[in-house]
Amino acid sequence: QKSMDNERTQSVLQDGYDLPVYGLDTGWFLYIHVPALCCIFLSLFCASAVIIASFRSQTRPFFSWMRSERFVVYLSMCDALFNVTHSMDHLQMVITKDHVYPEELCEFYSFFIGEFVSAQLLMTNVAAVNAFGLIYLQKQFKLGKYDWKLLLYTFGVPFVLSVCAVNFGYYGPSGSYCYFDGVKGAFANIFFTTVPMTVVLVINVVLYVMTWWKIHTESKRIKTMLGNEAQTIRASHKAAKLMSLFVTAFFVQWWALGIISVWQNFAVVPQQFFTVVVMFTNLGGVLNGIVYIIIKRRRDRNYSSKPLKSSSQMSADSGISNSTTNVSVIDTQI
Repeated sequence: QKSMDNERTQSVLQDGYDLPVYGLDTGWFLYIHVPALCCIFLSLFCASAVIIASFRSQTRPFFSWMRSERFVVYLSMCDALFNVTHSMDHLQMVITKDHVYPEELCEFYSFFIGEFVSAQLLMTNVAAVNAFGLIYLQKQFKLGKYDWKLLLYTFGVPFVLSVCAVNFGYYGPSGSYCYFDGVKGAFANIFFTTVPMTVVLVINVVLYVMTWWKIHTESKRIKTMLGNEAQTIRASHKAAKLMSLFVTAFFVQWWALGIISVWQNFAVVPQQFFTVVVMFTNLGGVLNGIVYIIIKRRRDRNYSSKPLKSSSQMSADSGISNSTTNVSVIDTQI
């Protein structure tokens, strides 16, 4: 009888608002939303602190900063905006113990959550590819003047996809937050989230392992080398290590979501693991704050041990010079 009732209920579901609020009937509701909100506000604080500290510690124009320093700001901005948006739907659900109403508000939250999550996904993929290129091709991929290529790719592509998702009615309540509608957008979620997240995670991990393996093997060889060749290789190693930090932070933040995105398509995911997911995915600002501290310490240590560079060298450090890129001065001001 219970099985027949479940089938009948499933057959009349029209959208995510027909789903029960996740965890409310089992007493696990607050164990999802309270940890999520705590992590969100901690992440928002750290992301805001990183953005403020980054600009206060610099005297040069933004687009002349090191590439890794600009990446920290971009990712922290994504984290901050994601945290602000995501805190609103979690707070509303905690207060009302219901889905987010009206429907348009939930779609609004979903749009920006999708935009900033996807932007982080693509930006860390660029960082992984950049580190790989430095080590295996001895070149830095150009991002365009004012990083227009990077920004168009990382923010433009998610924007187009989010507009499509809104127009097709895929966004709405998932049962525990606003993102893809748990009924109308369930299938689309596989192609918009599960597949891209899994593919990018795998690609980033493969590139990360290959990059560090190459660094490890070359580090032994350059001990016997002298001159400009050894300097160039060491410099590319330093730059690649910095860019790899973003890949590491990305993996720590999104590994749990990558697992649950696949797991939930084949079996019921334990509620305890869902709490783990919401905690890790909402700690991006903290993780990027750690990356910022590492970059700043290495940069300050380098400043204290080396004379000030000329303006042409500083331009090369930024990675946006129009001339041929010399990896010996790219992102080595660490």
